[in-house]
Amino acid sequence: MESLFIKMRDAISRGEDMVLCSIIASSGSTPRGSGAKMVLFADGTTAGTVGGGAVEYESIKLAKKALKERREFTQGFNLSHNQTADIGMICGGSVVVYFRFFAGNDAKAIALFDYAAKLFSRRANAWLITRIDTGGVVAMDIYTEGEGMVFNSGIDESAILPLLKYRAMLKQGDTTYYVEPITRAGIVYVFGGGHVSQELVPVLSHIGFCVMVFEDREKFADKTLFPTAADTILGDFTDIGAKINVTENDYCVIMTRGHQNDFELLSQVLRTKASYIGVIGSRHKIASTNKRLIDMGIPESELARIHTPIGLEIGAETPAEIAISIAAELIAHRASITEEK
Repeated sequence: MESLFIKMRDAISRGEDMVLCSIIASSGSTPRGSGAKMVLFADGTTAGTVGGGAVEYESIKLAKKALKERREFTQGFNLSHNQTADIGMICGGSVVVYFRFFAGNDAKAIALFDYAAKLFSRRANAWLITRIDTGGVVAMDIYTEGEGMVFNSGIDESAILPLLKYRAMLKQGDTTYYVEPITRAGIVYVFGGGHVSQELVPVLSHIGFCVMVFEDREKFADKTLFPTAADTILGDFTDIGAKINVTENDYCVIMTRGHQNDFELLSQVLRTKASYIGVIGSRHKIASTNKRLIDMGIPESELARIHTPIGLEIGAETPAEIAISIAAELIAHRASITEEK
């Protein structure tokens, strides 16, 4: 989504009109859920997606209409089994797509999308707020945790606070609010810069995780090995607190070259509130490590927090396959948090 906000900011800054298409409600089996976005630019090109297929085809046609008429509106697509064939879909469900026109050189829009794009480097919990009245969009703003509303848009903060979840929320009424998460706080700390890490980091970066690699060997803490990582950190595995502060939003993926390093790292991260802790290796290896952790006073109940062997069981063997299995487990964990909040 970061690249989408950048493209939108740059297009408007060049004086070009555009239309933002957003799925604001969905139910049943649909290609994409609430929060999916596509932009139609003045030259007819698009970026992003609202799911492909007939819904996207029809959305592009409607976006061209919105661009020509310089207005905004919503359009529902019924994908129920009785009507699916009418628009060429094979899945049931329904979606509502909101079409919003933006004029070139709109200073407020430029500031909004510029701020949204910069949030991705801050890793703050932030939401895009859209207030829709009968006549169309009244205001758009960004709510950032700890800072509140960023822009003086007039949106009632108390009205949207209950809607600040880890998934998109639509509250309908005389005034309709559409609230969607832009960024989440939290970093995936990958401890160890070996072959699996080199396969894992670009995958995690591509699916929206902020990743930092922590290594105690200079040649494996090389930024050129991890061009998509937010940072590479050269530090001591026995004292990670000297370089990082693991929070309740963070993930710890331990993939070092030896049992002792794993033990040292686990003895530290288990004392944090890390959201996820995973360790690569065999069950025999982790059993030996767990015994040492219990002997040093770590409660056995805390050991249940460890995901090991790390990754979903998909029969992975190569470093690339193992990376996919780990990424899948992190996606599942992130989704479970989304469902809880």
